[in-house]
Amino acid sequence: MVLEVRRLHLASLRGVDGLEWPVHGFVVTHPGGAVLVDTGVGGPQEWLDDWRVVNRSVADALAGLDMTPGDIDLVINTHLHFDYCGQNAVFPHAAFYVQRAELDRARRESPELYDWFGFAGARFELLDGDADILPGLSVIATPGHTAGHQCVVAHSPAGASDLMIGDAAYTPRLYSGPADGRLPPGQASDPAAWRRSLGRIHAMSAARVHFCHHTDVLHG
Repeated sequence: MVLEVRRLHLASLRGVDGLEWPVHGFVVTHPGGAVLVDTGVGGPQEWLDDWRVVNRSVADALAGLDMTPGDIDLVINTHLHFDYCGQNAVFPHAAFYVQRAELDRARRESPELYDWFGFAGARFELLDGDADILPGLSVIATPGHTAGHQCVVAHSPAGASDLMIGDAAYTPRLYSGPADGRLPPGQASDPAAWRRSLGRIHAMSAARVHFCHHTDVLHG
């Protein structure tokens, strides 16, 4: 099945380095419909103020691709931080594919955010590790940033793949550089697991690596 990956600019916010960072989601289109990887920023207003968020409606971003929220068949959340699941409620018809460990973590650590994305009627498809979502589209478990972080892989018939990395690495430098202990705040809740996951990602030799918080695409 032929898949196409297109980036959505959803917001900007103050990064851990004090600079402005973009927030991207990704639409993966296939012959039968479309999948959204991460929904953008949302949550309690004090959080948005603290991170100096300049937000954009995910519906407006989809309109730039001549799409509407109704065109999205399902949503994959790489993890459940406020800049990745904050507009899940725009897609009440869709199932949300997330690692079971990540939903458990969010319920435990961020109950106020869970109340935001865990809206009445929200349907979670809970995953326990690597999983095929659709033909050619899969997730791989990459704990480290959070306990239940996952990356999304879109495979092409030619064998090349697009990797949507979520927060497994904030930037191309962190992705490509040595996995030492000099990490920015928040990059790894579990540094040892983060290093193992990064090594696993590198071993995939993806043709293209797409970042949530950086505009560059790395080409393998």
